[in-house]
Parts: sequence; structure tokens; C-alpha cells
Amino acid sequence: MSYLLIVNLIWSFSFSLIGQYLAGQVDSDFAVLARVAVAALIFLPFTVWRGLPARLAAGFWLAGALQFGITYLCLYRSFSVLTVPEVLLFTVLTPIYVTLIEDALERRFNRWALFAAAVAVGGGIMIRWQPLAGDFLWGFVLLQIANATFAAGQVLCRHLLLRHPVELPLYRFFGHFFLGALVLVLPSFLIFGNPDKLPVTAIQWGVLLWMGLFATALGLFWWVKGSVRVDAGTLAVMNELHVPLGLLVNLLIWNRDADLAKIALGGSVILLSLGISRLGRRPVPAAA
Repeated sequence: MSYLLIVNLIWSFSFSLIGQYLAGQVDSDFAVLARVAVAALIFLPFTVWRGLPARLAAGFWLAGALQFGITYLCLYRSFSVLTVPEVLLFTVLTPIYVTLIEDALERRFNRWALFAAAVAVGGGIMIRWQPLAGDFLWGFVLLQIANATFAAGQVLCRHLLLRHPVELPLYRFFGHFFLGALVLVLPSFLIFGNPDKLPVTAIQWGVLLWMGLFATALGLFWWVKGSVRVDAGTLAVMNELHVPLGLLVNLLIWNRDADLAKIALGGSVILLSLGISRLGRRPVPAAA
């Protein structure tokens, strides 16, 4: 679980950095492409191409296309039709998707995992709830696609690692994940990107480098690594922990207004859901 906690802390800083230095200033397709390119460059020197099970390699390409490619292309586009509070509100459903996809792949129904995910969503809504305004249907659809593909990608990686154990350490083939994402984000930038909105300041380039190295390369690597060390219910709940952490970081660093009582209440509910997720839990397979 320590990997997932570290990644949540890293991602909690990412929201503030994107909102402060990138959103509305740097082309969204280029921002996504830059993150993937940096992450790919980190792992490609270690990547093996032979001796890897075909299903494992192909699965990581698919997971990368889902969890990073489609997810972030949809997420960035949602800002054009949604306010920030609406975006934050509509992203809290990810734990539900994680639980449902996990149960579908296992051909079972774990009521405690689903209940824990629902409680975590409730905690996220307590923190993020804002009245909705304007035409948000298209933005809602985009974010549900993003939520579902982010959930599908991490569940797929988890199942691939548990069902196709190899002696190679994860970093020797994790580059395939970012190559799968690159297949989508590069054509998207070439077709839809705006070359007039590329980064122009050292701070913007620095934020993109930080996002590519820490939030993307190390963040997704540790997230996948940690996903096989916990049960599905805990993994679902951990998808919501960035909510209170992100708001606290935003408050402490950027001095934005935040309701501390709501953060404390919602955060307590999310922590409670972690305990619920352990009811009826199944042992993590030895391959983890």
C-alpha cells in the first residue's frame, strides 16, 4: 500500500501545478504528449523486446492506451465545457469502475468491495460537491470515459502481472505501457494540437518535465507495482485518496480557499472505506 500512498501524494501536487501553469496556457494535446514522451524515454533504455510473453507485452500496450492515452485526452478536453468544480465532481466515480471491472474479469461479485468504493465516492463528493451549472452533459460523458479507461488500464495491468508472472523486474518491460499511450497521443497532437500554444516559459517546461518524470513515469510505475500488492477493494478506494490530499496541497501552497471541515469529514469517510474494503477480502495471489 505504500506505493499507492506515495503516488497519491505525488498526484495531489499535480492538480495544482496543472491548474496554475498549464491549463488554458499550453495546448492540452502537447501537454499529454510531453508527459508520455518523457516517461517513455525514462523506461525505453531498460525495455526488453524478446522473451516476454506476447499477451503480457500486448496487454501493457493496451493498458497504456487506455489508462493514459484515452484517459488524459478526454480529461483535458472536458475543461473546455466544464468548470473546474464540475470536473472534480465527475471524477469521483473512478473507484466504482475499478470494482465493477475487477469483478467482471473475475466473474464474481464482491459486495464489500463495491460498498467500500461507494463509500469512498461519497467521501469524495462530500469534499468536492459544487452546484452544477450550464451545459455539462458532454463534459460528463468525456469524464466517464476517462474514469472508465483509467480504471480499466490499472485493473488490466494488475491481472496481467498476476496471471503472467515473469522473472524480469517490472521496469524491464514497463516501457511497453508508454509506447501504447504514445500510439494515441502522438496522432492526437498532430491532428488536433495547436502549435501556437506550446510552452514559452522555463516554468511551463519545468512543470511538464516534472509531470513526465514524477507524476507519469514514476507515478504510474509505482501505481501498477502497488496494485498487485493489495486487494481490488483497497485499490478502488485508493483511487479516491487524492481528493483530500490534493485540496490540502492546494490550500497550503497556493492559499486557495478550502473548507477544512469538509476536507476532514470527507477524508474520514474515505479512510473508513479502507476498513470496509478489508471485510471479506481475498488473499492477494502469491505471484504479487
